[in-house]
Amino acid sequence: MAANNFRHALFCAFITLIISYPIIGFNLEAQGINVTLTGADATTIVMVLLAAVIVFLFQMFREQIMGGLKSIPHPLPQSNKEPMAENRRAKIESWVLTGIVVLALFWPFFVSRGSVDLATLVLIYVMLALGLNVVVGLAGLLDLGYVAFYAVGAYTFALLSQYTGISFWLALPIGALLAALFGLVLGFPVLRLRGDYLAIVTLGFGEIIRILLNNWTTLTGGPNGIGGIPDPTLFGMEFGRRVKEEGNTSFHETFGIAYSGEHKVIFLYLIALVLAVFTALVIRRFMRMPVGRAWEALREDEIAARSLGLSRTAVKLSAFTIGAFFAGFAGTVFASKQGFISPESFVFLESAIILAIVVLGGMGSQIGVVLAAIAVTILPELAREFSEYRMLIFGAAMVLMMVWRPQGLMPMRRIHIELKRQE
Repeated sequence: MAANNFRHALFCAFITLIISYPIIGFNLEAQGINVTLTGADATTIVMVLLAAVIVFLFQMFREQIMGGLKSIPHPLPQSNKEPMAENRRAKIESWVLTGIVVLALFWPFFVSRGSVDLATLVLIYVMLALGLNVVVGLAGLLDLGYVAFYAVGAYTFALLSQYTGISFWLALPIGALLAALFGLVLGFPVLRLRGDYLAIVTLGFGEIIRILLNNWTTLTGGPNGIGGIPDPTLFGMEFGRRVKEEGNTSFHETFGIAYSGEHKVIFLYLIALVLAVFTALVIRRFMRMPVGRAWEALREDEIAARSLGLSRTAVKLSAFTIGAFFAGFAGTVFASKQGFISPESFVFLESAIILAIVVLGGMGSQIGVVLAAIAVTILPELAREFSEYRMLIFGAAMVLMMVWRPQGLMPMRRIHIELKRQE
């Protein structure tokens, strides 16, 4: 047994070396028109060797380490108490969420512009994660191409504003509905697919959309993207220093105040906040409706769900369509916030990050998804000195979460019914 552990630990350490050393142990440096390969500094090499040693020791003494971790007492002594009544728990959650929303409404008036801009990005990821949570967390359909619907919403607003002059408020429902239509179209080919096969098809769909946007230069601008995307207006009032469209007025002149660039940032933040709350409320309502129960039934056991008379076609298509609808919402807000979009904004990494938010937060849990979106978006910004190791830290956090808390930060709570055993 000890010999097997030693060979397995040695193999894992060797794999760690051959994977990490070529990536971290070498640097590509540009010298004029040539690129040369140079070795990393001594500190980096020592860190790679130390990582291999840690992997070796962990695999060698894995049973003892895991046994010791399991023997550590739980930090919450009341974790085994009876679950709270469903009605009381829902009431407390409603009050807590209401308090958070009220606090979020007044928060941007007391912080810096950069903080408000970052918070807007967080809310965009919250909308995306809540939409993907319908597909992955509730319906159990692994979607790796969710960023395609995000891109459809963003490019719909950009193209409509460029060619027809449509405003943000009119493009918002159009972008969401068009993204929902793409979700419906994607749903038909994958009705019979599950698991890995479904993931591969959705991944291919996301890449097809990105490549199409990259190569259709006459319409989308290709790699150059689309710029000059207009900002949203408030009853005909623009937030720029000068009015761009005839018939509109400027916000600061209407209210007789000095111009400030923070007005537009705060307005975009409030729009994203309202849309994020709207997304959460609508999906929460769907979860309590028969369609929400059907999603969960399909996720738990598709054969049993079909035997109960549920239409697999309708359930899957509804999940894809509703999830894509809210991705279109988020894409429209993103395009307005950035003012410029390109295919590079909608790569596979975005889908992976959104999926990681859903998994980290807890499959099907709205509060967990919101907390995970905040953590995944804000924590990298707080540790900019570790930007080079951003994805390494992110991957390590995912591994640790899957080992110690696979159900997520705030797992979805369900009502359990225990039947007494009849003698």
